[in-house]
Amino acid sequence: MQKSQKEMICISDKKNLFSPALPALEGRNPNNEKIHFSNHFMMVDNNPIFGICGEFHFSRYDHTKWEDELLKMKMCGITIVPTYVIWNHHEEIKGEYDWTEDKSLRTFIQLCGKHGLHCILRIGPFAHGEVRNGGLPDWLYGEPCRVRSNDAKYIYYVERLYNEIGKQADGLMYKDGGPVIGIQLENEFYHAGAPWELTSGTSNEWVSAGEDGEAHILLLKELAIKAELVTPIYSATGWGGALAPTEEVLPLWGGYAFWPWVFYDENVKEHPITPEFIYRDYNHKTYNFDPDYDPKAIPFACCEMGGGMTVFYNYRFVLPYRSVEAMANIKVAGGCNFVGYYVFHGSSNPKGKTTPYLNENATPKISYDYQAPIGEFGQIRESYKRLKRQHYFYKDFEESFCQTTTILPYSTDDMRPDDVNTLRYALRVNEGKGFIFINNYQDHIQSPSKQNVTLQIQIEQTNLQIPNQGGMSIGEDVSCILPFHLSLSDVSWNMRQPS
Repeated sequence: MQKSQKEMICISDKKNLFSPALPALEGRNPNNEKIHFSNHFMMVDNNPIFGICGEFHFSRYDHTKWEDELLKMKMCGITIVPTYVIWNHHEEIKGEYDWTEDKSLRTFIQLCGKHGLHCILRIGPFAHGEVRNGGLPDWLYGEPCRVRSNDAKYIYYVERLYNEIGKQADGLMYKDGGPVIGIQLENEFYHAGAPWELTSGTSNEWVSAGEDGEAHILLLKELAIKAELVTPIYSATGWGGALAPTEEVLPLWGGYAFWPWVFYDENVKEHPITPEFIYRDYNHKTYNFDPDYDPKAIPFACCEMGGGMTVFYNYRFVLPYRSVEAMANIKVAGGCNFVGYYVFHGSSNPKGKTTPYLNENATPKISYDYQAPIGEFGQIRESYKRLKRQHYFYKDFEESFCQTTTILPYSTDDMRPDDVNTLRYALRVNEGKGFIFINNYQDHIQSPSKQNVTLQIQIEQTNLQIPNQGGMSIGEDVSCILPFHLSLSDVSWNMRQPS
């Protein structure tokens, strides 16, 4: 039998202090409710809000079933629905916009509002999303302009697109009493491009990762506001050197443990074990989080935590559904109070009008199931059921939970992902109360069960032991959250001091 494993950590019982953040990002609805930010969480008026975002691409799904699927998402605890507005789905033919049936953005937003779901529009113009050309229309390739830049010709077409989106969303912004609380500008700007599909098999050219720096993001925000896309939140992706100027946008982060894109390199024969399931403290720079701002001053928020992953032709795998639950556990333990799953609902690529398929050539032509918590045909998966438990917990204890901050029991800077014998755990604490996060899942390697584990927490002069007697077992692939000094109404649940 494995020897007993005892872990000891000392914490303070002091109250955490929070400060206002992102002053450019706020807005009121007609009821005078105000969305704004502290340095750790979003707020409505002065109440902390734990945001739970589940991505669902309306133009990749049968519009007659949108309502049923949105209800499934709401039942899982999703409160915010981000969705791409994919340019080449709506203007595949230059100057001809299609906002009907499966492409009716307005109908989709209205259904979100009908069921009390907020909405974030990811308006591009570049989306990526495994879409043909990253979402840029084929006809744009023949225009004399530099895409993803402040080139006047490109901006002319972008402004025209934004104006069309503005017409579809007219009256549905948060300020109007509508459900749209956020606009994401561009995607992975200065980080990633996509294949120009017209050149595949010949010159194999790629869409640029971007030009003109932060000025481009600022110009896109100006164009969005001009198009009446006015929301409390403007965001941009932050990972991999992507640009997200915090004086104007909220940087959004994420993480994936399954990387089919690595097989673009034909020399890669085996998927690496990734560092995604090691606890981090996102109040500090760490793995896959190297912002050019003070991480203590801006809330750590996510838009692309792996809710699944699509297969590529060169990497066809079965996603372990417990990986999704573990990913949420890791990000929240690290300080995230605004989770975002990409994608939460799988879908199917539409057929094109001038080209048969609108997918990226490395991916399935139709299926965008993504092995997501809800599949492309509406099927409920194990990851859905596991996430639901977390989501209900975060919302039930929303105000007190958001005010907890991360404590790591040991430095994880040099921890190797193939170290599956060390107990992985972290705490979120405020005023001597909090939660212990434990993760025993690791991708691409077996993480053995752990026996006879005992945790001791010293809070000032008080020692708490978990469990009270003996040790606990942590199964293979298990992740969990354990409370201490948890208040339930007027009852405080305490653990016995060790004898």
